[in-house]
Amino acid sequence: MYDQSKLSELIRFARVGAGATVIDIYPGDGDWTRLFSYIVGPEGRVYSFVPAEVAHFKNDPVGRMRTLAKEPGRENVEVVSADLLAMPGLTQPADVLWLHLFYHDLHTALIQAKGATAAHFNRAVYERLKPGGSYVIVDHAAAVGAGTSDAQSLHRIEPASVREEVEAAGFVLDAESTVLANKDDPHSIKVFDPSIKGETDRFAYRFVKP
Repeated sequence: MYDQSKLSELIRFARVGAGATVIDIYPGDGDWTRLFSYIVGPEGRVYSFVPAEVAHFKNDPVGRMRTLAKEPGRENVEVVSADLLAMPGLTQPADVLWLHLFYHDLHTALIQAKGATAAHFNRAVYERLKPGGSYVIVDHAAAVGAGTSDAQSLHRIEPASVREEVEAAGFVLDAESTVLANKDDPHSIKVFDPSIKGETDRFAYRFVKP
């Protein structure tokens, strides 16, 4: 996770508040699900959505989230696992859909194996968000001009490509943040490389559903 100042900025940027309904897609270790659970409070709801496309991973992402949901005070967390494109039918209308370091995976063979594409997923998000709701994407930046070509190999995506794809689904770009930018990232190495892991140049976009 990030230091407190960056966390605070990202929460403000995402516009998550008390009573909100949040969908956390591919929650990983559950850090964001846990944080959102605290923020939205007892009147809010957090869907910790584990795509079926990754549910078989050895670290048992579904089991980990179910354990998290049993923690004291997590009654507002609901764990859901299904094919990515089934998300709209298994969650309530949301105020915020949060996608942290996952959008690029929409352009990988693993996620597309069951038919999910970025275009399909963005339309599913549009369907599930309330009018005025926020679609927040944080991801590893690829080099200018790379488009989506580094998604499989380097786990990076060019911000401009993300914007183009999301706006094509009907969303409007509402804000962007450089709080996670790193000008020293060469953009030419895999995000897991020890020389850059945890310090990649990252962009943050907030789109809204009109």
